[in-house]
Amino acid sequence: MRLIPFATILVTLLVFNGLSGELLAENQPAGKPNFIVFIADDMAWDDCGAYGHPKIQTPNLNQLALDGVKFNHAYLTCSSCSPSRASIITGRYPHSTGAHQLHLPLPESQVTFVEKLKEAGYYTASAGKWHLGTPTESKFDHVTTKLDEWVATLKQRPKDKPFFMWFAFTDPHRPYQRNIIGRPHTNEEVIVPPYLPDTPEVRDDLALYYDEITRLDGVVGNVREELKKQNAASNTVIVFLSDNGRPFPRCKTTVYDSGIRTPWIVTWPQQVKAGTVCDSLISSVDLAPTILELAGLPVGETFQGKSFKSLLQDPRGTTRTHVFAEHNWHDFEDFGRAVRSPRFKYIRNFYTDLPGTPPADAVRSETFIKMLQLRGEEKLTTDQKSCFLAPRPEVELYDLDADPHELHNLAGQKEFQKVQDELRTVLDQWQEETHDRLPRSRRPDEFDRETGQQLPEFRKK
Repeated sequence: MRLIPFATILVTLLVFNGLSGELLAENQPAGKPNFIVFIADDMAWDDCGAYGHPKIQTPNLNQLALDGVKFNHAYLTCSSCSPSRASIITGRYPHSTGAHQLHLPLPESQVTFVEKLKEAGYYTASAGKWHLGTPTESKFDHVTTKLDEWVATLKQRPKDKPFFMWFAFTDPHRPYQRNIIGRPHTNEEVIVPPYLPDTPEVRDDLALYYDEITRLDGVVGNVREELKKQNAASNTVIVFLSDNGRPFPRCKTTVYDSGIRTPWIVTWPQQVKAGTVCDSLISSVDLAPTILELAGLPVGETFQGKSFKSLLQDPRGTTRTHVFAEHNWHDFEDFGRAVRSPRFKYIRNFYTDLPGTPPADAVRSETFIKMLQLRGEEKLTTDQKSCFLAPRPEVELYDLDADPHELHNLAGQKEFQKVQDELRTVLDQWQEETHDRLPRSRRPDEFDRETGQQLPEFRKK
């Protein structure tokens, strides 16, 4: 019998043990899960391949959806950048955070789920767009606002702690630049929604917006590759969502689905079945309690959302019957509230004398400039005039199954009166329970509603 040299056996054992260690590190339960939350800036829910867009280049988001659960009916509490992010991190509705209007810092007294993770031994870091104000920085171990530090932030984490990463993009926020990706989208690849005019200018604007989504998509892929290199992918929960809809008229800063509906994908290889789809309602106010529950931590009384942990195991379940959204001052004054059931949307406009003007950067866009021209030439359709309409109806009601773009207001129609009354009651109860009140006075517009230029009294001297 031929004897195998001891040195050969020793080397073989060492190699085998090394490989086994890598496999175990990747596949065995590793205690508390890690978390990465990706937040896009002004990305509509259906502007990626995972949600049905046939042309936008989003291979990494498409793969993310294939690897986890895709939520088809996820909604934001508002469609305004900083109030939406403040709501996500506190698990509270914007009017309950003290940061309900654009650029207001989140007060230090507000409890976030991040500090709860930190107190429980998690390493917590943020990279990219901040927009939460100085007081919230202390709730993280590390904060960088550099836009190329996502992978670097993941690399520098301590390896002996579970981690939470808040990775926030500035894409696809305006302004836009050309040729930022290898193959820019063409005007022919653009899908123009019916509330925007289908012109070369509008298509060009949307194509540049698509390019920024593709750039964002690349970062998601790079971060996932780094997770694999660190053998940390299996026990890391990844959540991808946006803070509001696309920065175009009748989208961002509205409570239509084009403003508040968000892409929402969750992966967790150790626990979540790949290729899952969930059609249940969830809200961005639900993310905080969900992460705390997944981390095995108590959900305190400050959090107003409902955990959707059960949906990760049974996507056919239901955690809520309604979602709520609000709109407050964002460049321009406004105050609107909405409640959505699986089928219907009820909207109440409190300042009916004001038009639904998009944010100032969208007012300065080539899309809005073209719309102004076409309005002067009386070439806009009724649906395309809606952002100029004043006075607006006090109440709007839409059947989202029949009218997904919310173009046909059913409020006041006899056959829908019961639905209208029911949703009005639900909205009234929510406002009462969350202490939502109309402001005593209005805040002035900061920009001109037709040029997007800052008004003289707000210009820095």
